[in-house]
Amino acid sequence: MSQQLLLQDIDEPGLHTLAVYERRGGYEALRKALAMTRQEVLSELEASGLRGRGGAGFQMGKKVSFLPHGAIERYLVCNADESEPGTFKDRELVQKTPHMLIEGIVIAAYAAEASRAFIYIRGEYVLQADVLDSAVAEAHAAGYLGEDILGSGHSLSLVVHRGAGAYICGEETGLLDSLEGKRGNPRLKPPFPANQGLYQGPTLINNVETLATVPAIMRMGGAEYAKLGVETSTGTKVVSVSGHVQRPGNYEIELGIPSREIIYGLAGGPPEGRAIKCWFPGGSSAPVLTAEDLDVPYDFDSLAHAGSMLGSGAIIVVDDSTPILDVAMKVAKFYRHESCGKCTPCREGTNWTVTMLERIDRGEATPMDLDIITSVCDHIIGNCLCVLGDAMAMPIASMVAKFRPELEAHMQAAHERALPPAAAPAGGGGGFA
Repeated sequence: MSQQLLLQDIDEPGLHTLAVYERRGGYEALRKALAMTRQEVLSELEASGLRGRGGAGFQMGKKVSFLPHGAIERYLVCNADESEPGTFKDRELVQKTPHMLIEGIVIAAYAAEASRAFIYIRGEYVLQADVLDSAVAEAHAAGYLGEDILGSGHSLSLVVHRGAGAYICGEETGLLDSLEGKRGNPRLKPPFPANQGLYQGPTLINNVETLATVPAIMRMGGAEYAKLGVETSTGTKVVSVSGHVQRPGNYEIELGIPSREIIYGLAGGPPEGRAIKCWFPGGSSAPVLTAEDLDVPYDFDSLAHAGSMLGSGAIIVVDDSTPILDVAMKVAKFYRHESCGKCTPCREGTNWTVTMLERIDRGEATPMDLDIITSVCDHIIGNCLCVLGDAMAMPIASMVAKFRPELEAHMQAAHERALPPAAAPAGGGGGFA
């Protein structure tokens, strides 16, 4: 078991309250940070090598350093939308230790010279949003939020904003539009949020887990934190494991351990008598890997070299009891439904992909349709306003590439089922019409 920084004693009764959090050393990291200069805090974040835990994997310290200086007001936004299928780590952190997140936000805002912060939480997280509201009120009453925090001269207002249940609002610019009261549509980039984000001001956007890690970095020191994990993927990561495993749940691991240790060692592997068919390393938007890839180290670069991505850190395991077409259909239909429709490759491409998969299931497709699906995915990837189109195209294309024989067998069987009884080939043989 790796060192626990975020999930240590996460189930301790009352940890969501200020009293218990302070008793465990809560807000000491904030006191330490406020005794340092902003540049010193930023240097610790940069030394830690902490990469964003929301999906993109961009270094947090560098993101903070990109914010322009001057008299203009800067904002910090915490992305707690967590709509990626298979991801439920942020929900547990917010619900059980909200003050860890708040402490991280205040420290990051201090480093970024931001005086206004927002937590954008998905609308379905009603309980978690209520917990956050209570924690923010406690922190404000104790002087950890508001004017002149702990006599440091640093001030910060923090607002919990509830979303309205749209996957697209997990994309940072769609989130900003929603936070401003508009329809949650992605913006054209550049300009990037660091230069022109919320209310057109410089904005730092980070995921819940990223910000919740900041207090641990300040306690340990950036260089010490960087010793955990591997060189290009430092620290620990909370991984959400779901699907066909015996012990689904959240597990905190050191980045770089073999993926097999997570799926089999921590999550217990697939049900007895079953074998792994494929697995998503980073949520439903990640290209699938197979059982042959189980020894790939679980870190940003190793998974990228294997043809997938770490993403949000959600491992979804699919065993051999599930047809790959069912998996592809669920993924494609989800992204078709969640597309905002703003750009053509995503709006039309997701719909065409679902249509082609339905043709396979009805027995109307031929092997050429698989080539068309691949072509559609190729035309989507890299050509959309945001990554939602890519999030559908990448896993679908990977399933077609890795499970083409199974898909061809599925369409053959469906084709035979669709024939009238008299026209069915004798002995179940025959070919496509």
